[in-house]
Amino acid sequence: MQIIRFGPIGQERPGLLKDGRIVDLRVIFSDIPDIGRKFFEHGWLDKLKTVAAEGKQMDVRLGPPVPVPSKIICLGKNYAEHAKEGGFDTPQSPLIFNKTPNTVNGPFDPIMMPHSSGQVDWEVELAVVLGKKGKRITKADAQAHIAGYMVMNDVSGREAQFADSQWFRGKSFDTFAPMGPALVTPDEVGDAHQLRLTASVDGQVMQDGTTADLIFDIPTLIENISADMTLLPGDIISTGTPSGVGFFRDPPVVLKPGNVVKCWIEKIGAIENTVVEG
Repeated sequence: MQIIRFGPIGQERPGLLKDGRIVDLRVIFSDIPDIGRKFFEHGWLDKLKTVAAEGKQMDVRLGPPVPVPSKIICLGKNYAEHAKEGGFDTPQSPLIFNKTPNTVNGPFDPIMMPHSSGQVDWEVELAVVLGKKGKRITKADAQAHIAGYMVMNDVSGREAQFADSQWFRGKSFDTFAPMGPALVTPDEVGDAHQLRLTASVDGQVMQDGTTADLIFDIPTLIENISADMTLLPGDIISTGTPSGVGFFRDPPVVLKPGNVVKCWIEKIGAIENTVVEG
C-alpha cells in the first residue's frame, strides 16, 4: 500500500495512492484517524488491506505522510563513502541525532531558507516509519515494528551545524525534513537494503547511491536506538545519506532560493522541493 495525506496544509485527509489515483479513506471509513500513533495502535494498517476502491484522479497537494512524529531520529555517517568525503572515520557504532517535528514538510512543499545559517545542503535518505511501540527490540524482531518507508531530505544548515559543534540547530530549522510522497508498506518495497537513491539539484544528479552501502543496516539501527529509548508508532528513523552532498564538494555547492531539489528512491518514489526565502 501507498498511504498518503492530501489536501491544504492543516486540512489533510488520509488516503491511498493507487496507480496515480487517490482513494479518499474518510469516504470509506468516517472514523479513520489521521496518520499517527492512534492510526497504528488501532490496527488501521490491517483494515486498509480490505479497501478495493480504485480511487479518482485528483489535482491536490500531498502532505507529509506522518505529520507529527514524536521523534525524528537520524543517522550520521552511515554510508562509508559519505564518511570518507567528509574526512571522517567510519563510526564504530550508530551515530544518532534528532530533527525536531517543526521540520516536517510535505513532499512538494517549499524549503524555507533560514535567516540564522547559510550553507544549506541536501541529503537524500531512506526513512523508516515505526508502526509498533517497542523498547529493546532485537534485530530479529525489528521488521515486525516497521510500518513502511518514505523518502526524506535531511536538509542541513551546515554553517550552524559546524559552528555549534553539534547538529541540533542546523538540522532543525522549519521545513528541513520534506518527506513522502507516500508511506509505502514493506510488502511493496521488498529488500530495503537493495534500493537505489538519488538527489538532484535543478536537474543535475548530485547523489547516486544504494542502500546496500549502509554501514549499519535497519535491524541494527532499531536494536541500537531502542535499547534505552522507547520507539512509538509514527516515529521516524532516517537512515543516513550517500556521498555527494554539496558541502564537501570542491568547491562547495550550497542551495539558494530558486533551486529545485529532487530526491528519489527506487520503489518508493520522489519528492521535489523548491528552495525559497524564509
